Amino acid sequence: MTPAIAIALLLALGSTGLVNMAYLREYAAASALPPLSLRRPITSLGALLGNRRWLGAFAMETGGFALYVAALALAPLALVQSVGAGGIGLLALGSARMSARPLSGREACGAVIAVLGLLLLALSLIGGHTQSARGSVIAIAAWLAGTAALAVFVLLGTRRVIGADAAFGIAGGLLLAVGDISTKVATQGGARIAFAATLIAGYVLGSSLLQIGYQRGAALAVAGIATLLTNALPIAAGTVLLDEAVPGGALGVLRVLAFATVVAGAILLARPGHNASQANVATA
Repeated sequence: MTPAIAIALLLALGSTGLVNMAYLREYAAASALPPLSLRRPITSLGALLGNRRWLGAFAMETGGFALYVAALALAPLALVQSVGAGGIGLLALGSARMSARPLSGREACGAVIAVLGLLLLALSLIGGHTQSARGSVIAIAAWLAGTAALAVFVLLGTRRVIGADAAFGIAGGLLLAVGDISTKVATQGGARIAFAATLIAGYVLGSSLLQIGYQRGAALAVAGIATLLTNALPIAAGTVLLDEAVPGGALGVLRVLAFATVVAGAILLARPGHNASQANVATA
């Protein structure tokens, strides 16, 4: 492992901790506000910006994003995101503490598996080489457009089927993934700095949907689903779009196992449990 990769992974761990704790603080603040709605964006934004608790949480999330950008400048997208996927365990522990209830068996299992995935990832980096290519601008743009279109479909076409909390979590996670991928491409410099536009759009819209989702479901259900997608999609994009090759031999097997493990742990944690908080009935 090179010094740059080691620093990047430390930055990614710090980013994950800040962002997941910010999600919980934003949940606590947003769930106590009057109903937020996409139909009243100015009123909803004013309610959020006028709440000091939410502003503090958003500042924490912004700090986590700054560490994330620094990590992406030093390491491949898939490696940074795999650290973020394992960090969903922090979200589970914080959610249990906030709701004053112990983790269910499934949630505890998911947290352990996610942490195990991080350990496997660290082992897979010993003596390995990590690099990424610039990728095709057309392919990247098509990937981002398809992800955004899927978010719109989930939000408008499936909300009554899967529930409002899941729909907002999925759509928010998809749009945040657009922001994450755009961040990596923008850090490549040159004309690719233009992807800062999709970076801003993805984060603003994705974060907005999460705030609305927080009023309709439990923190772990909404933010957990979003975190899963926000990390799984960029991991796939790093491999498909940026040619972030998996090393050969035992290190390669270990790397694939690590990716699969953190995603499996995230899935277990993201699934709503029977003891999740009841969703609010406000309509968007």
